[in-house]
Amino acid sequence: MADDRNITRGAIFAQAWPIILGQALMPLVSVVDVAVIGRLSDGRNLGGVALGTTILNLVFWSFGFLRMGVTGITAQAKGARDDEEVCATILRSLALGLGLGVMLLALSPVIVPLGLRLMAAPAGVGDAAHDFLTMRFLGAPAALGFYAINGWLLGLGRTRLALGVQALMNGMNIGLDLLFVGALGMGARGVGLGTTLAEWSALAGGIAAIALVLGPDWRGQLRTIGRARLLDMAAVRRLVVVNADIMVRTLALLAIFTWFTRSAAALGPVPLAANHVLMQMVSISAFVLDGFAFTAEARVGAAIGARSRATLLRAIRLTGEFSLGGGLLFSLAIFLAGPAAIAFLTHDAAIRGLANAMLPYCAAVPLVGVASWLLDGIFIGAIAGAALRNAALVALGLYLLTDFTLKPMGDAGIWIALLASYAYRAMALGFAVPGLLRRSR
Repeated sequence: MADDRNITRGAIFAQAWPIILGQALMPLVSVVDVAVIGRLSDGRNLGGVALGTTILNLVFWSFGFLRMGVTGITAQAKGARDDEEVCATILRSLALGLGLGVMLLALSPVIVPLGLRLMAAPAGVGDAAHDFLTMRFLGAPAALGFYAINGWLLGLGRTRLALGVQALMNGMNIGLDLLFVGALGMGARGVGLGTTLAEWSALAGGIAAIALVLGPDWRGQLRTIGRARLLDMAAVRRLVVVNADIMVRTLALLAIFTWFTRSAAALGPVPLAANHVLMQMVSISAFVLDGFAFTAEARVGAAIGARSRATLLRAIRLTGEFSLGGGLLFSLAIFLAGPAAIAFLTHDAAIRGLANAMLPYCAAVPLVGVASWLLDGIFIGAIAGAALRNAALVALGLYLLTDFTLKPMGDAGIWIALLASYAYRAMALGFAVPGLLRRSR
């Protein structure tokens, strides 16, 4: 039985800070992409990267369950002290990730033009987006395989190892971005190629991390996982069912951000580029604050695996305190430092002007969104996929209704609808919390 006294604010922060740093590096790569393209090119190329990134996120993060589902399953196996299932989980999930990545690569000649058509790419933007996406799909197997490894490491609480692999990928990404785009002038194609090469390096680093976690006899440990255990139908069925629910949840949330970008694209290249500049600040805050949500995943999963309700409640309370404080700090930081960040990211006067006008809405996102991010972590750790799925579908439906209603307000209406989507999701998940606590008994 786990002891709730072992969970202190210091322990929570010690587990969260490597995730926070690693998460901060992820949007930093996108910020570098935007800065290089925004300062060395025009709004059409910046819009092309924005559209390409949106399409890629929609496709790749449809398989984000490889990270989220694996974290919860691994954490519960660890809490139950089932070391054999911990090993079997990474083998199953890594094989699934690599297989799905190969499938995406094979389908990319169909996915890329279809995505650009559905996004209604403005004139001059589509070519840059096509070049970017063609390069990025070459890294699909590595990206999805790394999702599984990252989720496994987080589920085990090995956040420093996860940080190390993340730093390897993002450091290479930034360096290659500056080389291919800044020095060689490869434009959007260079951005995509640099990221792809970095993803394959991260996969190699992740496999090395698995060996480090399992110890010197890691090969022997993996070989001892018999085929019967590896293909255990109950475990495989659980992985599929949980991942299916999380996949629907992820698709619904990605649809929100895809519609957000599409709505801006319908207003023209300037709103599209301005919103993409602002979304870099939103991404940084969301990725960093996800450090506490990821900590909640591991802590909640371990508490449920150990059948300790007291540990579960304490984990929820302490990660909630950190999340709320972080959301407030990020909102203030974006509001105060936003104008300087906008000026750094783009030299286009029209894009700067609109981005500054929309900055107050952008600054509100961390404070409004933090509850939904934390609740996501709690329910992922509990492997409560149905609640996550239902909340995301409710949020998507209400968001679309709000966006259509606020269309006369232009770009301001687009931002208000996005803010409302976070509130809708937090309320839907909040209604499911009592049921989660009842089941924990």
